[in-house]
Amino acid sequence: MDLTLKIWRQKDAKSKGKFVTYQISGISPDCSFLEMLDQLNEKIISENSDPVDFAKCPVSFDHDCREGICGMCGLFINGRPHGPDEAITTCQLHMRKFKDKDTIVIEPWRSKAFPLIKDLLVDRSAFDKIIQAGGYVSVNTGGVPDANSILISKHNAELAMDAAACIGCGACVAACYNASAMLFVSAKISQLALLPQGKVEAKERVQKMVKVMDKLGFGNCSNTYACEAECPKLVNRSNIARMNREFLSAKICSEKETQQIAGV
Repeated sequence: MDLTLKIWRQKDAKSKGKFVTYQISGISPDCSFLEMLDQLNEKIISENSDPVDFAKCPVSFDHDCREGICGMCGLFINGRPHGPDEAITTCQLHMRKFKDKDTIVIEPWRSKAFPLIKDLLVDRSAFDKIIQAGGYVSVNTGGVPDANSILISKHNAELAMDAAACIGCGACVAACYNASAMLFVSAKISQLALLPQGKVEAKERVQKMVKVMDKLGFGNCSNTYACEAECPKLVNRSNIARMNREFLSAKICSEKETQQIAGV
């Protein structure tokens, strides 16, 4: 396959970026998208690598496991997070999804809460800060219990597992017109709110995580469901509704407790 690549190049967060066009040939339709970028970087290094001209330096992009597990390889490809396929990450996208002589436009995630570092690299530590705010269970649950000692309905167990499938790649943010992180946050809240172990801190958790989400600059849900459509793990938008219910319930309970303490 012979391809034209239009890639966003930016030396650093403060520099002005631009699209740079590259030509690459001899790409196997069976190789992955990241393998294609590896071949492009090899070509750049062997032909015209120039440490002064960043456009002639290898393209920087995130990757790690290359197995669709870690959520690192987030790229905006031809106007879609992770590219033109369903329920996959960028590393699982294969070049057979494109045609010979195609032009492919590659950009980083674009969001205020995901500041750009370089080229296709963005800082997604905002997700880590949201998890640190309450996406965990701190109560002492003791040793590993027997499988049937804590009764959990099959329905809730499956919903919790589906929510826990979220890998925090950020595709939901990239797909949303408002750069909302509500699908990610709601998935992390749901996987705990649905289980007995997570109910102890449920009210405190949802308020803290939503507060940090808003503080970091993520937008509100735009109700286009683009987040669900582009999620590589098919996390359902029903988690957003559950998060809203959890948040509303927590706020009402907090207000009642405040009133009781004040003697109102």
